[in-house]
Amino acid sequence: MVSPISVARPRTDSHPEASATGRSVGPVFRPVPADAPDAIDIRGVTFRYGEQVILDDVDFQVGAREIVGLIGPNGGGKSTLLKLILGLHKPAAGCVRVLGRTPKAAARHIGYVPQFANFVKRFPIRVEDVVLMGRQGRRRQWGPWPRADREAIGAVLEEVGISHLRRRHIDALSGGQLQRVLIARALAAEPQLLLLDEPTASVDSDGERSLFELFNRLANRMSVVVISHDLGFISDYVDRVACLNRKMIVHDTETLTAESIERLYGENVQMIHHHH
Repeated sequence: MVSPISVARPRTDSHPEASATGRSVGPVFRPVPADAPDAIDIRGVTFRYGEQVILDDVDFQVGAREIVGLIGPNGGGKSTLLKLILGLHKPAAGCVRVLGRTPKAAARHIGYVPQFANFVKRFPIRVEDVVLMGRQGRRRQWGPWPRADREAIGAVLEEVGISHLRRRHIDALSGGQLQRVLIARALAAEPQLLLLDEPTASVDSDGERSLFELFNRLANRMSVVVISHDLGFISDYVDRVACLNRKMIVHDTETLTAESIERLYGENVQMIHHHH
């Protein structure tokens, strides 16, 4: 069986966003406070559902202001890994530290975009109300949203490119628009770490490119981990690629080859090149 897996061509020039963001091809070094802890520090983690081993002795580190792509076959443990980082699961063995703390202690500093929205689109709620939910962890009392919060989400809506949808009801949105709303909700929390579980699954190729350019820019002020099946996009926009299929192997984007992907997926792969 041959599976079509998108793998980017080796790049010889700078990324088109490099001049605007200061980023370039390959590992990128950004100014980071000397005492800043790793955003994620996972060591020797094993996780099981009953007797089934989902993660086996996994090590995974993500530095401050680093963007890492996470790939792997369905059932390989990617979403489970994010849930461990979020503190929703506890490992059977090993240690998980997030921003130098336990996942529970770090929770309010994490932005999370799930693979599937867990609310019904027919619910009568506007875009701005959904995005304001991301501010909930920063509130100290109940009541109307203060002006400062509404101004804060205004900046987020502008950054994500959906300010014109602010008062639209979510049942009138396309899949790609709704995905941007969920990303804006995560950013409204002003996170230090952003976790995205297949955030481009509902968008076309132009929308996918636009979103990865956004994630790339966000990495100048926060750490980003993005799950994706499209290697052609993530290898153009991330610092490293983490390959997970029960066990973890991390590559620089230049060292990611068809052979390494074949070992990860356990079958032959067909290289599909993206021409940007």
